[in-house]
Amino acid sequence: MTVPHKTVPHRTAHQPGDVGRRVALRREQLGLTLEEVAARAGMAPSYVQYVEEQSDTIGSSALLRLAAALRTTGRQLLGVGPEHPAEALAPPPQTVLQEMDPADCWNRLAEHGVGRLALATDDGPAVLPVNYAVIAGAIVYRTESGEAPAAAVGSEVAFEIDQVDEAIAAGWSVFAVGKAERVTPSEEEAAGKRDLWIRIIPDRVSGCLIRESQQ
Repeated sequence: MTVPHKTVPHRTAHQPGDVGRRVALRREQLGLTLEEVAARAGMAPSYVQYVEEQSDTIGSSALLRLAAALRTTGRQLLGVGPEHPAEALAPPPQTVLQEMDPADCWNRLAEHGVGRLALATDDGPAVLPVNYAVIAGAIVYRTESGEAPAAAVGSEVAFEIDQVDEAIAAGWSVFAVGKAERVTPSEEEAAGKRDLWIRIIPDRVSGCLIRESQQ
């Protein structure tokens, strides 16, 4: 069982201001519950609640999934106005979600090596980048005792990967939820600073394609 070592790329986060407030306001305007928005977006209700109550930044795919679920746009949730006068003449494009089948979700998980882990920590909810591999139907990552990703052991967590082209508001996202548990590696695999191996066996995996609506 070997997890490939890859350098986690720097991810530039949006600076949306009060994006959580805009998500909550839009949900209330539509008369939707947290559970209904989460189901539409393919997310855990606790993550939607986290976005509404505590999030100052949000990833591109999560933003587009929430925008589609709330029948709005990512730019509107971010509070970004038109950059050019001509943009004010037409509304920004709407995005729609197309559900992916489980096999496609697992294929995309297996093809990538960097994802985001959402878990509860002593300092509150957190979303952390981790290097990972798919091994025998489980998502496996390596960390060090005392590091934030180690707090996942014994609890239910969420895991997401995505690929989004913000310029055309299109891409895809895969979301998995399951319990994290410690794995005992072989002596050879255990060598190195990061001696803690954790695997997530998902109870559910969902995914969606994100594209611009043709309507």
